[in-house]
Amino acid sequence: MDPRHSDRPVLDMTPEGEFRDPAPRATTWLDRLLMRLGGAAALVAVAAAGIVVAGIALAFFALAIPVAIAAGLVAFGSLWWRARRNGGLRGFATMTRR
Repeated sequence: MDPRHSDRPVLDMTPEGEFRDPAPRATTWLDRLLMRLGGAAALVAVAAAGIVVAGIALAFFALAIPVAIAAGLVAFGSLWWRARRNGGLRGFATMTRR
């Protein structure tokens, strides 16, 4: 016989050929406490991640708004200058076809 026979895993099977799960260990008060503490920590981590994402979005919009205003002013100035050179401010999109 093999001297390491007791070190090998035991495969416990049902008569139908399925493996049986090992018996669950009894939970103690420490297991329950750690589970609640872990759940609370996960909730705090998710809330903190949400605050970080909201802060990054706010910073992005704070940087993007002045750029959008400047681009809009440049576009408006360009269209106004073209309309002024083309004979007045009758409207930007007025076309007559004869």
